[in-house]
Amino acid sequence: MRMDEATAAYLRHLADVRRLSPATVRAYRSDLDDLAKSLPDLDVGDIDLEHLREWLWRATNRGDARSTLARRTAAAHGFFAWLTERGIVGEDRSARLIAPKRGRTLPRVAGVEPLREMLTSMSVAAADGDPIALRDHAALELLYGAAIRVSELVGLDIADLDSERGTARVLGKGSKERVVPFGAPAARALDAYVVRGRPALAARAASPPSALLLGARGGRIGVRAVYELVSRTLAPIVGAERVGPHALRHSAATHLLDGGADLRTVQEILGHASLGTTQIYTHVSSERLLATYRLAHPRAER
Repeated sequence: MRMDEATAAYLRHLADVRRLSPATVRAYRSDLDDLAKSLPDLDVGDIDLEHLREWLWRATNRGDARSTLARRTAAAHGFFAWLTERGIVGEDRSARLIAPKRGRTLPRVAGVEPLREMLTSMSVAAADGDPIALRDHAALELLYGAAIRVSELVGLDIADLDSERGTARVLGKGSKERVVPFGAPAARALDAYVVRGRPALAARAASPPSALLLGARGGRIGVRAVYELVSRTLAPIVGAERVGPHALRHSAATHLLDGGADLRTVQEILGHASLGTTQIYTHVSSERLLATYRLAHPRAER
């Protein structure tokens, strides 16, 4: 089987059988396309370990990040394991392909007080009833208050909110549905937006939209618009030039642990399949605790 045929079949398997998100499938496509470009016109059965090592070596020399190299190695492992399971190749030639060690990068976390001040200022800006300001305030309160992903936020429909219980039904990775709680500040911001802001935006659409958060033209808000909103409001707080919506999720998880929530509860709220993924936040919390101790305790100096 040619590489392009095998890649197309594997990507269909990821999307239709494993039900991976479109973003994940695009990442696999990019990695496998890069592999195909690095090889001569070979049948997948003729690709061996040395071809794969040469591919990673070239990627290293052109300066690809270690995280990119690790992801590409994982893509090759998954692709060749699938080829072997299907009997398309006789053995998994990627089995001994070793990913470079990935550096541990701790997520950026905003402090509780700076976040509170930022959200308060957003509330004040929305007080005059401007529909975009009301929407932006609701979006930020929900991202932080429910610790959800940006894809989960933009995918929310009006029907997914349960205002009485203070919960939202979100569709996470792998099309897994979960119900997440949000607090009173998010509930107030959402109520103000739904009553005073959303109708004005919805009136700009050709047909009544089901989406909760609407763009300036009345359609469902896009991920890029949320990225720009978060970067504009949160970057000054965390001291970065640009920052994405995940920083609010990181901050919420860390603040939950700082406030005494147990790790399993945080795992459920975040929708992590593995507890190990959630454990990075315990490290962030301990680092913050240590920094506070060194600043405050009279016997902390070394």
